[in-house]
Amino acid sequence: MNESWKVEAWRILTLVVATLLLGTGINNYTLAALFGALIYLAWHLHSVARLNTWLSAYQTTEIPESTGVWGRVYDRLRGMTRHHQQDINALHRRLERYQQTTRAFPEGAVTLGRNDEIELINEAATSLLGLKNPQDLGSPITNLVRDPKFVRYMQDGRYSEALEIASPINRNMRMSLRLVPYGDANGKLLLVRNISRLHKLEEIRRDFIANVSHEMKSPLTVIKGYVESMVEDTSEFGLKWTKALSQVDQQTDRMCRMVDDLLQLSNLETGPAEKPTLVDMPSLIRSVHSEAIELSNSRHDIDLDVDESIYVAGNFNQLYSALSNLVFNAVQYTPEHGQIKIGWHLDQDNYANFSVRDTGPGIAHEHLPRLTERFYRVDTARSRELGGTGLGLAIVKHVLQRHGGSLVIDSELGQGSTFTCVFPAQRVVDRREPKSSV
Repeated sequence: MNESWKVEAWRILTLVVATLLLGTGINNYTLAALFGALIYLAWHLHSVARLNTWLSAYQTTEIPESTGVWGRVYDRLRGMTRHHQQDINALHRRLERYQQTTRAFPEGAVTLGRNDEIELINEAATSLLGLKNPQDLGSPITNLVRDPKFVRYMQDGRYSEALEIASPINRNMRMSLRLVPYGDANGKLLLVRNISRLHKLEEIRRDFIANVSHEMKSPLTVIKGYVESMVEDTSEFGLKWTKALSQVDQQTDRMCRMVDDLLQLSNLETGPAEKPTLVDMPSLIRSVHSEAIELSNSRHDIDLDVDESIYVAGNFNQLYSALSNLVFNAVQYTPEHGQIKIGWHLDQDNYANFSVRDTGPGIAHEHLPRLTERFYRVDTARSRELGGTGLGLAIVKHVLQRHGGSLVIDSELGQGSTFTCVFPAQRVVDRREPKSSV
């Protein structure tokens, strides 16, 4: 038996003896026992009241002192409180280290809660986004950063790619924003980076390419004209020069296509945004399908599955360029007697998906992230043999960006490839016509 219970036993024994003496004195042991029980109960009620008082203000008052069983209870509470305070102090130290770490980030960092309310902000984020710490804590981020692109980015819930917008406090400053979901409570970490210098360098690069491409177009046109005339009139040249001129003509054609693609890319990157019109996507896709059949010349089985009700608000010529690039690539790279499936449908999030699936050689995983880079080729020799410029997928990517969409590539070596153009719900118009398959 520990000390506290010994004290409690002596207290009870003393009370019993006092009760017996009182009962002897008044010649009524029942009344004396009741009186003694009331005294013992009153003492326990008093101890409970002291405990309740402490629990009501435990952060500002000391734990009561007592003896016996209540002393034991208070000692246990004192130990638990001490450990609890140690845990709180440790948590405060960890939180302080976390805040010091985020403050040291060269990039902006904003921690968001379940409803996208701001929980923590570092100094870089306040200077980039114009947020105020601690005044803005608890406010929804979209109430403070009102750029429509950012609001859509938050609502879409697709955070695989970063978003580029102008800073709310300086329109000449370009920022890259990336949302990283974490934890089980729908928390998010918003990372903000100043990319003004990179954006400026990118503008210089685009202007350079556009200017060079424009300057190359005229001399190439002249060269092409003379070479075609020389190839047509082969009577003045021997077999050796005829073959050489034919190769010059082919390479000149390739350079002209490359210049045209570069100019198209430059226009997509720097040209003003055109007012979108309602594009009859089923009709456009059927047209691309017919051209693919002609290009294939019966070497492939090309299936088409089109949802006739789905239209898109956008630019017809740009969309034709993007979709035809994907379909014609599938025809060129799929072996004879292979299958190509073209699809157009809505997914469960009301995003419109245009997909091209082939049974070609497939693409290794290490190449997938770079496929949309300019001039990047998985098989350089074969691409040039087929007359490719290395710019087709870059054009597709920029067309989709112009339409708020994205390109998803899924491929396995030896298993074929699937290229999917994803158009956001706000670009999609459902005409509610019956679905048909071709």
